[in-house]
Amino acid sequence: MEDVSDRLWDRTRRRVQEEVVDAALALFLEHGFEETTVDQVVAAAGISRRSFFRYFGTKEDIVFGDLAEQGPVILEALRARPDDEPIWDALRHAFGVLATSANPQRGAAIGRLVTSSPALRAAHLEKHLRWQQVLAPEVERRVGTGDAPPGLVGAAIVATALACLDAATTTWLGQGGDDLGELARLTDLALAAVRSG
Repeated sequence: MEDVSDRLWDRTRRRVQEEVVDAALALFLEHGFEETTVDQVVAAAGISRRSFFRYFGTKEDIVFGDLAEQGPVILEALRARPDDEPIWDALRHAFGVLATSANPQRGAAIGRLVTSSPALRAAHLEKHLRWQQVLAPEVERRVGTGDAPPGLVGAAIVATALACLDAATTTWLGQGGDDLGELARLTDLALAAVRSG
């Protein structure tokens, strides 16, 4: 059974992480991601470097948090969809779990940072590759592989769906990035364009 002190520590940890993220995002937006140092972040957040690295492995982790580790969460949402549902619809619904706890203002800030930073674009691509590895086998289970070698069809479909999500996010940011419902609508439009193309 989980100890009360463990729960308290977890809440404290999450609160400190949130404070560091808020302080860091403000600095990144003002000065740029590459130009902002960890020392500036820890000074703004009021913590030590040692504490910082207890919460975050890298500066990129501040921006993406545990987003890269959300692949299994998306996978569970995909597995919960009916097997006979068209794969594009199933993926759209599975990606929707990301928005359930999302803060649109923070999401828009992170999106703008990613588009302006080569280091963050690379980390974003790495996140997508991890999601692709996790999701591709389930996609292939649903749609089969035909004559293609194992892994190709699932990877192609997931990569395409992620590209649609990115295209929708870019458009959403251009519109102000303040309505998650609009992001969902744009994602639907992007996926519909791929299906009908």
